[in-house]
Amino acid sequence: MKVKRFFAADMRQAMKLVREELGPDASIIANRRVVGGVELTAALDYEAPRLTPPTPGLGQELKKTQEKILSARAELESGERNTGGPQVNRQLFGETMRQAVESGSPVAQALLARMQSEQASQPAAAPAAQVAAPAAEEGAGLSAMRAELAGLREMLETQLGSLAWGQVNQHQPRQASLWRRLTQLGLPAELCKELLSRVADITDTRQAWRLLLAHLAQSIPVIREELIEQGGVIALVGPTGAGKTTTLGKLAARYVLKHGSQHVALVTMDTYRIGAHEQLRTLGRILNVPVRVVDEQNSLSDVLDEFTGKRLVLVDTAGLQAQDPQLRGQLGELAAQGKRVKTMLVLAATSQYRVLKAAFHNYRACGLSGCILTKVDEAATLGESLGLAMEQGLPVAYLADGQRIPDDISKAVGHQLVSRAVSLAGNEAPADQAMADVFAGILHTQRAS
Repeated sequence: MKVKRFFAADMRQAMKLVREELGPDASIIANRRVVGGVELTAALDYEAPRLTPPTPGLGQELKKTQEKILSARAELESGERNTGGPQVNRQLFGETMRQAVESGSPVAQALLARMQSEQASQPAAAPAAQVAAPAAEEGAGLSAMRAELAGLREMLETQLGSLAWGQVNQHQPRQASLWRRLTQLGLPAELCKELLSRVADITDTRQAWRLLLAHLAQSIPVIREELIEQGGVIALVGPTGAGKTTTLGKLAARYVLKHGSQHVALVTMDTYRIGAHEQLRTLGRILNVPVRVVDEQNSLSDVLDEFTGKRLVLVDTAGLQAQDPQLRGQLGELAAQGKRVKTMLVLAATSQYRVLKAAFHNYRACGLSGCILTKVDEAATLGESLGLAMEQGLPVAYLADGQRIPDDISKAVGHQLVSRAVSLAGNEAPADQAMADVFAGILHTQRAS
């Protein structure tokens, strides 16, 4: 029998290590949470241990031990029984103290009386401590039990995901091929499942793939009219490093080249980073457009009132952490403007789906009108950001794919977005283990919902 321990960040990775090291016939005999992840103990060719025959004389030794315990308990009860004189608790005092009290030592009796008076003045202290200790042990036990159940649940989901993908791959090879290609685009699992249901009756794989892409292009929400042509006040919000200031410069330069600089103004609310507004002031000097800073002396409403005559006002904001109270104040100031301001969420296509989803939930408080996808030239897939836009109904306005101002930005069009996503995906199909993880994720989502 071969027994080995495996350490990994989560249960799925640990199961993968077990399969690679010991093969599919390995048995999981123990699992527990450790610092940094989980620990699995796996065995190959595991056999149940044989019971050792009872040792002769073991019953007699056990009986003697039980008799000793009973006699010791009887002596303890008899020593603590009320005899009319002072009582000594053997758990608190040693044998010497007990003998001194029984012999009538005045010092020992005075010390005992003092200890008993202190115990009488705090009658609830001992019971409270006795109750608190089991409660703490019970809480620790429940926490350990919850962690154990969570680990078992995750392991079960991983195994069920592998089983479900194996059945689809074996009995429905056409659907399995389409599953792989949609996953290769980076689309979320639930969205892939919904798209596949629309082509369930198509038997030809190529035709089904073309129809899938057509459905995908129609499902992506986009802003059909160019945003800067609509005019008004447009505020760009988003996480740090998403490219808000660069995107604002591209939009401003694009408008100036087409309509001139007399109807454009720039506003920045980023007063938290050192020298943050200097980049926007430099851009304003190049484009010959005014730049204003929203600070303690100038509120956003006052600055916007100053630019009432401008056709287009672009507002730059600071990227702050979700727990930062200054972010809530900034979003609240934007939300207070109502329909006067169109707020666009700037998302980096290089981010993971969970990061994109967290950014949406953090910034939706100010009333999002759409999104702008940036860093497309650096992204490995485009499906994560497109999937978020489809799931949350967030229209895509622009696609930015470089640092050049104003060249590297284009208006979002559905079929062009799908074509770009397919070109980024490449030709390397996801492995079976990756597809099993996708199905396990679906099971986890269904259980959580």
